[in-house]
Amino acid sequence: MRVGVVGLRMGLHLATWCRRVGMDVVALCDRDTERLAGARERFPEAALTGRWQDLLTRGLDGVVLANDFDAHAPLALAFLAKGVHVLSEAAACTGYEEGRQLITAVESSSATYSFAENYVLHPHVRLIREAVDAGEVGRVSLVEADYLHGMSPEAVAALIGDPAHWRGRITATAYCTHTVSPVLAVTDAWPVEVTAFSADEADPRAAVVMTVRLSTGALAVTRHGFLQGEPDSHWSWLSVRGTRGLAESVRGPGEQAWSVRFRTEAWAAPGGVTRDEIRVPPPLTLRGQPVERVAEGTVLLLQAFRATVERGASPLIPVRPAVAASLVGTAGAESLRNGSLPVAVPDLGDSR
Repeated sequence: MRVGVVGLRMGLHLATWCRRVGMDVVALCDRDTERLAGARERFPEAALTGRWQDLLTRGLDGVVLANDFDAHAPLALAFLAKGVHVLSEAAACTGYEEGRQLITAVESSSATYSFAENYVLHPHVRLIREAVDAGEVGRVSLVEADYLHGMSPEAVAALIGDPAHWRGRITATAYCTHTVSPVLAVTDAWPVEVTAFSADEADPRAAVVMTVRLSTGALAVTRHGFLQGEPDSHWSWLSVRGTRGLAESVRGPGEQAWSVRFRTEAWAAPGGVTRDEIRVPPPLTLRGQPVERVAEGTVLLLQAFRATVERGASPLIPVRPAVAASLVGTAGAESLRNGSLPVAVPDLGDSR
């Protein structure tokens, strides 16, 4: 399977794992000449270019889009039109019209679209999803999800205050898929309505809290941005409360953060005894070698993309859920502009 990668910040990391899971990385693209030079050391046989358009004629089977957060959709449209399978990172789109165009392009292309949302596949999220699917927590009522960075105020200001960096130009609600996509995956639901709040009115761009009404009737509360106390499980924390129990990732340091606490009250537990236990996710291996916890989601994501391209497997996260998760950020931005009033998420149709 011949793949190209666009954007060599996160993209170089993804390219390295693409090779490890058995893909042939044949082309790399970045506008930054220093990044290209660094990539040559790791991938001496790959073609290097500063123009992503050059990859359209490289005979690729698939392309990994890891360019700027708010610039994925135009590239995805171009590669889909050429019949190249797309794995697109971060936000799928920046608004409804762009999302609609992307869905139309996927449905008319011979190629597929997969959303590179590895947070759906993190160890703690997989454990919780398995428990929900097995009915352990009952009908889901409330989900909470965090994606938080505990950076210094100076570091935050330098990042989101830099207009030359995409973090400086996106809205405070935009970077939401690391929380929203796991919520949608665990609940098998669709976002219906979003209400957004700045966590601190004195610093409104630093962090936001969004409440998302789901199509199942459950409520999701997502927190993302820059707040102290970042979770050790790759900045991710997830909690699911159902009608029969609780499943939530452990708020602990290091390896503990990948484990999940399950609690069932006595009235709902077998034998009438409260059950409270910690489950540790099983290890993941690649070619007989253990994979670091932080990389498990990436490995599973890329293996799924390879299966989609080579064997015709369904995309792990196809275009409609990808667009829906991204539009939560768009609706959240509108909510903030309107004084935190609820905003409907456009109906994109059935994603299943």
